[in-house]
Amino acid sequence: MRGSTAFALALALLLAGCATGSPPPPRLPRVSSQAVGERRFSSEVEGIATLEALQEVELAAQVSGRIERLLVRQGDRVRRGSLLLQLDQAQVRADVARLWAEMETNRLNNQRFESLVRQGAASPFQRDEYRQRYVSTRREWEARRADLALRELRAPIDGTVADLRVKQGDLVQAGSPFTSIIRNDRLLARMEVPALYAAQLRPGLPLRLIDPASGRPLTEAPLVSIDPGVDSTSQSLLVKGEVRQLAGAALRNGLRLRAQLVLQRRLLPAVPFAAVTRQWGQSFVFRLGRASELGRRAPAGRAPAAGPVALQTPVRLGPLQAGWYPVLAGLPPGSRVITSQLVTLRHGQPVRLGPDPAAPAGGPAKRLP
Repeated sequence: MRGSTAFALALALLLAGCATGSPPPPRLPRVSSQAVGERRFSSEVEGIATLEALQEVELAAQVSGRIERLLVRQGDRVRRGSLLLQLDQAQVRADVARLWAEMETNRLNNQRFESLVRQGAASPFQRDEYRQRYVSTRREWEARRADLALRELRAPIDGTVADLRVKQGDLVQAGSPFTSIIRNDRLLARMEVPALYAAQLRPGLPLRLIDPASGRPLTEAPLVSIDPGVDSTSQSLLVKGEVRQLAGAALRNGLRLRAQLVLQRRLLPAVPFAAVTRQWGQSFVFRLGRASELGRRAPAGRAPAAGPVALQTPVRLGPLQAGWYPVLAGLPPGSRVITSQLVTLRHGQPVRLGPDPAAPAGGPAKRLP
């Protein structure tokens, strides 16, 4: 009986000790954090740019004839003034030779009658008649010589021969284009921009061309012209940027590329993609703070935490660029945001900081690239 009483007393003392002792502290989640620094963000308009050569000349013969010599092929690079093709010249050369003989005969007759008039052996009327014959045949000879020159087609500019739609022996008609010469070293990028951006357009804005293979920026074409009128159908403005040709880029006339017109560049606070959550259409980040900042939103019946707590903060963000959001409102530089365990966190929840190689906890904001 005495043993049973002693056991009951010991059990009661043990239960009383457990009731008065404090429970073990909860295990705090370990989170990673990132200092909010500044990044350079741009306001852009995306579209399709078409490249056009600053110099492109369509070639056509000025006279009709059969091609006697064809000296170029598609893709040949030519210099200004180089001979491209020659039309059949046999008949024209014969006419030039005949007119030369007639001109020389009339010239000699004109000289002879000049001398006879001075001697009184011929009348001035006869002299004037031979002079008129000489002048007339000379003009015909000069015109036929010019026709002979037109039967040789030469390159009007430096460039590359495009699609050649004739071959040696073909009959070409005057004024009918059969190829063109293009200079791809000087190009313009044409892009249509919605008219609502008209007030922000100005010469010099960079038009960024995107490499279709890698998706990375290829080159920038500063705007050199802005159409003063709006297309009534598409409600857009045509802008043109001058392209700086790159070695090995193979930019050519007629090529279409994805493009971005950069309207504005500015430094803004930035948070990484991993730090952002969305609820009911609103963007939030969990900012590291102290329990004293909770105010009325502090959890009831819980002692204030001595260490850092997660503060759910609404923010207004711009479009995501390269994995970063620009912060337009709600978060100043110098804050630190949590980048892990976001699904399990609650507002005001105490947390433990994991290792952060970017910056020490509470350190100053960094200027990010």
